[in-house]
This record gives sequence, C-alpha cells and structure tokens, in this order.
Amino acid sequence: MRLPVRIALSLAAAAALAVPAGLCAQAQSSSSNTAAPQITPAQTAAANGAYISVDPLALVRYDNRYDISLGLAYDHMKAGPTLLQGSNLGGLDLSGSYWLSKHWGIEGSGRGYFGTSGAGVNSANLKGPFVSQYLFVAGPEWLGPHNKHGALIAHVMAGGAYGKFEQDLVGHPASFVDFYNDQVALGGVIGGHMDLNRSEHWVFRITPDAVVTHYSINYSPYTTQWDVNFALSVGLQYKFTKTKR
Repeated sequence: MRLPVRIALSLAAAAALAVPAGLCAQAQSSSSNTAAPQITPAQTAAANGAYISVDPLALVRYDNRYDISLGLAYDHMKAGPTLLQGSNLGGLDLSGSYWLSKHWGIEGSGRGYFGTSGAGVNSANLKGPFVSQYLFVAGPEWLGPHNKHGALIAHVMAGGAYGKFEQDLVGHPASFVDFYNDQVALGGVIGGHMDLNRSEHWVFRITPDAVVTHYSINYSPYTTQWDVNFALSVGLQYKFTKTKR
C-alpha cells in the first residue's frame, strides 16, 4: 500500500505547484494584452517646447479710421530760377490720414528739408550756402490694390511752401547768388505710398513724390515760376485699429 500513497502524495504536490504557475502565466498574458498609451510626435514636440508658427499678418485689415506715419525724407530742388546747380536736401516727413470710406480718405503732411545748395557765380566766391524748405499740404488719397502683405496708395495734396534761401549769404542779397528770396509760396505734392505690412498696426512705408512749388524773386527780371522736383520718404506707419470706418 505504500506505493499508491507515494503516488498520491506526488500528484498532490504537482497540482500545488501547477496552480501558482498558471496564475502567473495568466497575469502575464493579461498585461501583454493591455496596450501602453501612445505618445504622438505633436505631444512630444509640445513637451519639448517646439516653436509654433504664427502668421503676423493674419489680423491685417483696411478698416481703420486713422493712421500716422513718420519717415526720413529726401528732396532735390533748385534754390534759384536760373541756377544750374541743384541741392540735395534731407529731413523728415510727418503725415496722417482720416479715412472716409473703404477707398477714399484725406491726408495731411508736414515736411522739412535741409541742406546746402550750389550758388551762382559771385565775387565773394560763396559756395554751398545752407538752404531749407518746409511744406504743409493736404488733400485726397485713394487706396488702390491691397492685400495682407501690402498696398498702393495715391495722393494729391496742395497747400503752402516756405523757402529759406538767404540765411547763409553773410549779408548779401539773394540776387548775389541767383537765389530765390525767403518767402511763403504755393506748394503741392503728387505721388503716393508703397506700403509693406509688418503686423496689424505697423507698416513699412516708401513714399515717392513730385514736389511742386511756385517761388518768385523780387529783383530783375522779377521771375515767378513753377518748379517740379523729386522727393522720397522712407519710414513707418502706425494704424489706429480700434476706431473703425
């Protein structure tokens, strides 16, 4: 009878060992069937502080009521009616707009130009006297082709020009060097703006213009004439977007 008892004890021991092994296998199988959470490339990039692209021109509109611009200005002119030499003047151009509708507005501009000029033949051998010119003009402007990247704007403005030509002649009259006399005269600007938008508010602006003046001299032959000269301004414009048209 000992042999059956031994066999029974052996089978019981084998069964006792088989139960934990089965439980472990079942646990491993269950864990392998549970999928681990997947991390997407976007989540990984966000966790690493990756750069997110933003369009700085997304909010660009053309419905503001006001804007203002300031630029460095250049003007080529002649300081006298018979001078062969021209003068290249530099200065500032401050302009502002009030928009009446989508395409039409009123623009005003104040400009100051400063520099030296060639002079007529003279016994004192004066060369390069300092001259200056100031423009105060206003008129209509028209918004032409435009999109979020930029715009073309045309304007025609009229008003006054103040020319100072005798300030550096060391006591000599304007006739001594064939200059205009110091005076206030009619002036005008015909041209426009080439705008490059940088954001909702800021615009890089280039302004080529023809500057028209009507100066005269009070010495013989008492000439009065229209002069048309080239001017250029380069600067920044700011749009006040809170007030709409």
